[in-house]
Amino acid sequence: MMTDLPPTRGTLTPNRPLDSLTWLRVGGPADWLFQPADEDDLADFLRALDPGVPVFPIGVGSNLIVRDGGIRGVVIRLGRGFNAITVDGGLVTAGAAALDAHVARRAADGGLDLTFLRTIPGSIGGAVRMNAGCYGSYVADHLVEARAITRQGERIVLTPDDLRFAYRHAELPPDSVLTEATFRAAPGDPDALHQKMADQLARRDETQPTRERSAGSTFRNPAGFSSTGRADDVHDLKAWSLIDRAGLRGHSWGGAQMSEKHPNFLLNTGGATAAELEALGELVRRRVLEDSGHDLQWEVIRVGDPLPGATGN
Repeated sequence: MMTDLPPTRGTLTPNRPLDSLTWLRVGGPADWLFQPADEDDLADFLRALDPGVPVFPIGVGSNLIVRDGGIRGVVIRLGRGFNAITVDGGLVTAGAAALDAHVARRAADGGLDLTFLRTIPGSIGGAVRMNAGCYGSYVADHLVEARAITRQGERIVLTPDDLRFAYRHAELPPDSVLTEATFRAAPGDPDALHQKMADQLARRDETQPTRERSAGSTFRNPAGFSSTGRADDVHDLKAWSLIDRAGLRGHSWGGAQMSEKHPNFLLNTGGATAAELEALGELVRRRVLEDSGHDLQWEVIRVGDPLPGATGN
């Protein structure tokens, strides 16, 4: 483990277990966890850090499996210095650590429609990185610009063209850390927008295991788009439908299980290891490929080292 790291005004914690920082509650330790005080602190730290030391930014861990052996290098987690939300005219600017749901609510308070963010778990940095979306709307439809700090400690502004958005994908400079994003939103009546979000939450709770330990959708839809929520939505190429067709609804491996309620949700039913979660996911991929010919791609990000001799992928 490294001991010679740059000085910082934030918090540096050595050998920090990461299980408590992910929604699936799994993961070994990071060599170091860095929680910068603000953007200047982050830029100064990255600029002074040995270029050979890997860095990995995480948000609230809602879309993440950290393997049981942990992460080598420095994990960067943004906190209170990066969660401001401002509404100005038709624009909403949010720090990368601001929760998607909070941004949707603040926008609605200001009469702006970013309601699609309300049911997306996680923070704005992750939403931009994954081009998050639902109900037919995506980050790419609203983003004006994003700001980031490069691995060399330089501040940069990224346009939608720079990010080259695709389904569940945005292109970022390697090891850069998103710090803020600005969105354009259509006007709407605040009460109507809040009611719309309440309806979306009710629909989500009916169809998804929101009270279980999960990381949201496990695999990308081969259809290449999210559920629209409309009555004419088709399910033939939705990941959940393919998993269900392969007979894997509720299938388990150790403490890991594909949800009975929504078979594209991978659950930690209690005491699962990252290796068990990943192994179940790979089993699902193999079975779906055999059953339908579709090669499911992980939507959940998997990082870190497995434990030697672990049963998994």
